[in-house]
Amino acid sequence: MPPWRLARHFLGSPASVTEARRFITIFLSQWTIVEAAELIVSELATNAVRHTASGRFGGRFLVSIQAEPDQVWLGVIDEGGPFAPTVMPASDEEGGRGLLLVSCLADSWGVYGDETGRTVWALLKVDPIVSSRRAAVRR
Repeated sequence: MPPWRLARHFLGSPASVTEARRFITIFLSQWTIVEAAELIVSELATNAVRHTASGRFGGRFLVSIQAEPDQVWLGVIDEGGPFAPTVMPASDEEGGRGLLLVSCLADSWGVYGDETGRTVWALLKVDPIVSSRRAAVRR
């Protein structure tokens, strides 16, 4: 499978989180990491809408997929905010565990940018042999 890239803008609203998940599902449906990718993008998109300027009226965020045979890079690019994303300690509180979940699901992840715009990304490693067999079975 050759490398490919795809990106899409979404309005900065809670309803767009569902659309971002659907975007991931459609384009990664044949990949073994699709469920982890859906959860990661859901958490990152939710954070963009709740905690950055992307969630303001007229705001938006971008979801980017960069796929190679052995890995998938996912990024959510927001419009920035005053606070850098950080992993919160596990607790019984509702919310606040998004980046903790991302850190558990992803092989690596990170943040770059500043208050004018940030990219929060996650990398998922893929076994290319398993993925190609799975795709062949679905056809």
